[in-house]
Amino acid sequence: MIELTYLIETPGSVEKMAAKIASDQSTGTFVALAAETDELKARAAARVLSIETLEPVERPSWPESEDGPFNRALVTIGFPFDAVGTDLSALMTIAIGGTFAIKGLTGLRVVGMKLPEEFRGAYPGPLYGVEGSRRLTGVEGRPIIGTIVKPALGLLPHETAELVGELISSGVDFVKDDEKLMSPRYSPLEERVKAIMPRVLDHEQKTGKKVMVAFNISHVDPDQMMRNHDIVLAHGGNAAVVNIASVGMGGMAFLRKRNQLCIHAHRNGWDVLTRHPGIGFDFAVWQQFWRLLGVDQFQINGIKIKYWEPDESFVRSFEAITTPIFEPADRALPVVCSGQWGGQAPETYQRTGRTVDLLYLCGGGIVSHPGGPAAGVVAVQQAWEAAVTDIPLEEFAKSHPELKQSLEKFGDGKAA
Repeated sequence: MIELTYLIETPGSVEKMAAKIASDQSTGTFVALAAETDELKARAAARVLSIETLEPVERPSWPESEDGPFNRALVTIGFPFDAVGTDLSALMTIAIGGTFAIKGLTGLRVVGMKLPEEFRGAYPGPLYGVEGSRRLTGVEGRPIIGTIVKPALGLLPHETAELVGELISSGVDFVKDDEKLMSPRYSPLEERVKAIMPRVLDHEQKTGKKVMVAFNISHVDPDQMMRNHDIVLAHGGNAAVVNIASVGMGGMAFLRKRNQLCIHAHRNGWDVLTRHPGIGFDFAVWQQFWRLLGVDQFQINGIKIKYWEPDESFVRSFEAITTPIFEPADRALPVVCSGQWGGQAPETYQRTGRTVDLLYLCGGGIVSHPGGPAAGVVAVQQAWEAAVTDIPLEEFAKSHPELKQSLEKFGDGKAA
């Protein structure tokens, strides 16, 4: 049985609404049918497993009704595996998609999903994940330190290569294309790859360290996305940015079939699904689809970010993608990002279970350091060293000038 937990809000009976969702999303319809026999229901009907009543609210999440109070409850509904199978599109349609159309709801949020053993091995999952990302970057015992090509748009291929060359010589472990940079006319992906990868490989020859550069291969046409993958691979690359919500589950599944790159997932578009607390998805549900399909690294924002998401949501997202669905190997590497610099390292370390299994992605926090990108990388490394040894940053900075400069520059939190 596949179990979905919903936060239901309605001016009427929560119990009746829960039963309606279970019926409408399986065997029932708006009128009774002779074919809906007890035998058929036993085989294919969803059923309500539990209801946990919550305090009602005075204002509705959706303005379907103005007559409050509005009753709320956490409702778990079980969908028979035989009626859904392991097809993720069927699961999304039956257990999630259609529920939002049901009349009488003033709010609905999908907050939990528990998949049965039949899903174990049904999808490939990450090719690299946490351990593979560490192996490819050669980083152990500390966070992988990454940065982003800035400005995100407008640079020509040779200009981008100059900047990436400076970044990889700075000691950074990871560099990525921005999610907005795919293959515009002024910077086609193939030209960008051809300009950048010789610098990456030359640096590897000289130092033995191959910096992971993730090129944005996203495309609505899965065949073209696969060709983009092949361009990166043919020139010695080992990573790709994929805008997962934009390419869709089908595109991601197509790519993963013969993918050889480390897939760095950007979740742009997810906010529209989750920003209202009474509507949409919890990330803990949504991310399971993408991990099963093969995401290796997952951007999840961070502490004190430049966007709307509160710190508590980031912590829950971190916990979600580092919790195995079935096996430890199906975990994705958390990518902590959005206005990050060394100043958030101590709280990030404390609130994520004192772990360094993450990619710490800084934009301005590295490239805008007063001493240049190399000093920016060192400052972030020093911040993490202070964090894991429980030394306050201000104290550690007294003997570490790069961190001291970083604190002076970004202490107001403006490192975006």
